Amino acid sequence: MAGGKETPRQKMIGMMYLVLTALLALQVNSAILLKFKFLDDSLSTINQKVSTANDGAVKGIKAQVEKNHNLPKDVAVLKKGEEVREKTKQVIAYLQDVRDKLLVATENGKAGKGNNAYKNMSMEDKVAITMLGPSKNGLAYKMKDELNGYSSYIKNIVPAATPLALDAKEDPGVTEQSQKSKNFAELNFENTPLVAALAVLSQKEAEVLKYESDALSELSKQVGGQIIVFDKIGAFASAESNTVAAGTKYKAELFLTASATGMRPSMTLNGSPLQVGPDGKGKIEFTATPGAFNAEGVAKKTWTGTVRIKNNGRDTTFKVEVPYMVTKPVMQIQSASVQALYFKCGNKLTVTVPALGANYKPGFSASGAQVISGAKTGEVTLVPNSGEVTLNVSSNGNAIGSQTFKVRPIPKPDIKCIVGGREANEKQGTPITAVRNLSLRAVPDQGFANFLPEDARFRVTRYEVTLVRGRRPAIPTMTFEGPDANLTNVVNSAREGDRLYIEVKEVRRMNFRGEQEEVRMTKQFNVPLL
Repeated sequence: MAGGKETPRQKMIGMMYLVLTALLALQVNSAILLKFKFLDDSLSTINQKVSTANDGAVKGIKAQVEKNHNLPKDVAVLKKGEEVREKTKQVIAYLQDVRDKLLVATENGKAGKGNNAYKNMSMEDKVAITMLGPSKNGLAYKMKDELNGYSSYIKNIVPAATPLALDAKEDPGVTEQSQKSKNFAELNFENTPLVAALAVLSQKEAEVLKYESDALSELSKQVGGQIIVFDKIGAFASAESNTVAAGTKYKAELFLTASATGMRPSMTLNGSPLQVGPDGKGKIEFTATPGAFNAEGVAKKTWTGTVRIKNNGRDTTFKVEVPYMVTKPVMQIQSASVQALYFKCGNKLTVTVPALGANYKPGFSASGAQVISGAKTGEVTLVPNSGEVTLNVSSNGNAIGSQTFKVRPIPKPDIKCIVGGREANEKQGTPITAVRNLSLRAVPDQGFANFLPEDARFRVTRYEVTLVRGRRPAIPTMTFEGPDANLTNVVNSAREGDRLYIEVKEVRRMNFRGEQEEVRMTKQFNVPLL
């Protein structure tokens, strides 16, 4: 088969082929016949999806050709892609015709899907007569020529493509010496029950569609970077500084910028990948760190950015170094600058009265909050117990003034469902094997965590997990104490199409004193399993 990276769907098809080969070597009973039926149905479903995706790939090539202004070279690639799609459909139709003839020959007609679809799932003798024939003139011999003719055609586009129909001595998957002398037809259809033969046909159809995907991917690459069309042009100004003193000169550069909507560049900031928006622009945001501050309290720094694009089929990278300045922060918080406090949290404030200088000996009292004096002059912690707090400040017993604060409720944390080291995908689904290790993380509101990190320690302490199949639980609901869970039982019992229903029952917060309190909130997750 063709080399290169395979999609998860292609890997699954390959695994099904290995299972199919193993089942063919077993003594056939009714349970195994049902497994062949399951393999055939699963492969048929997957093949329909791959065929639809390949239709989309041709449309994608056509769209790219139109963006490239229909260059003759690109139009030729598009025609080749449409030819590949048409030849593939012909081969798929041929395989479907073989399937129909086999069903008719085994007195099953053109049966539908389901466990009761076939009158007899075995019929090895009639399978052999139809596919092998009395003198090697059965359908399988012509099918070998059809499949290998298709793979030879694809090889002109994907050089790594190998024949699709191999005799046993050529097939690396055949290791038993007793099978080595068999040709393609005998290897796949001799002493083979009907449902196994149908599964072989579905597997060959899957290989054909995989070859088509590889060919369309290769053709898509040929039109993806032939020309860069800059269809968005605008003006941009870059100033030496946005702040100038009166009487000094303002300096800036004014120039045109251009971008291409059909281009998807990749960008980095100081070597780390950047998220690129649909407009082709990378969003840069980082926290400035201290540096070597000069006498004015300013540190000069630079950040490095790169933009990589496909230019005439080759990677082209542009690099830019941008200077910026970091000013030394003044860590002074006046009571009047704080607009609100957080309920039942240790809100730390520093209250200064510069006019008093060294004579400042503060004392604090408050209504609506507990007051905790800090170790340093002017430091105070307020723990609100009402919706409004009034802080009274004095110095050496003399009243200085008061400040009233509104009190915010503690923002609820965001519960993240982590499976296999990453956040569960509730829309597209999560692989079954990834849910073996599950963790519910209570992530605090970013602003709250930045302001009061010691009060923003949340933890999921109890939740329930149910494996749901259709509308009913597949196994009994499991309850977990703490954020982490081992779902080996779920992995062993789950099927594709099931979903994981998770309901948070208890979340607790630890405050700055190390005390815990319950957070009144609920959260549910519905995670489809693939």
